[in-house]
Amino acid sequence: MSFLTFSLIQTHLFWEDKQANLEMLTKKIESIKEKTQVVILPEMFTTGFSMQPHLFAETIDGTSVEWMKEIAAKHKIILCGSLMIEENGHYYNRIIWTLPNGNLGFYDKRHCFRYAGEDKHYTAGNKKLIAQVNGFKINLQICYDLRFPVWARQEKDNLYDILIYVANWPEKRNYAWKSLLVARAIENQCYVIAVNRVGVDGNNINHSGDSMIISPLGEVVYHKAFDEDIFTFTIDKKVIDEIREQFPFWKDVDDFFIK
Repeated sequence: MSFLTFSLIQTHLFWEDKQANLEMLTKKIESIKEKTQVVILPEMFTTGFSMQPHLFAETIDGTSVEWMKEIAAKHKIILCGSLMIEENGHYYNRIIWTLPNGNLGFYDKRHCFRYAGEDKHYTAGNKKLIAQVNGFKINLQICYDLRFPVWARQEKDNLYDILIYVANWPEKRNYAWKSLLVARAIENQCYVIAVNRVGVDGNNINHSGDSMIISPLGEVVYHKAFDEDIFTFTIDKKVIDEIREQFPFWKDVDDFFIK
């Protein structure tokens, strides 16, 4: 039997204030009473969705990633969220997957949000990160990636079990957010875990949260709008395997290649 427990932190973020966000998130993580294995934070959890990486980006050895390592080690969890990272003269919106032993995995957002000018400030990634924990394979993606189903599409010879999105998705487009999350779960026959922020950011854009957990059948297991919340949920891999055995749609997926 394989189980994996996730804690989702839906929260307001202090605009471009790393120290305030790290202090706030430390308290929220320490408040989790349930035994958990993976804690998920929103996109750009140190700053909000800022287009000023030249002012706020850090290297992979910076204080925010060190904070992630310390929290993961102290609480014996995997800590996951995205932040601005500078590397070789480029800026990335990067998910850091932080293990309790200090090892890191990372994924750079492939689809930069042109509507907000993200493509002018950040470099797009070109590699997926499929993390493996307790027999689960986990595909990690960021916000605007949600609009591009091919990037998330299952490959029948390499199925993943859980698709995670971290986001700063605005309230005025939350219908698309909720609809596409359900679609990604159904078409990939996987759990989808989506963690969005709440509150108004420095550009006066409101975020409704609408963090969700969705089953491989498209059933909404958890949904929270507008309020800050911490939710813990355990996924049973047997549920995923049984659904795929009963409905073997994955065997008929189209072969494709992404450049």
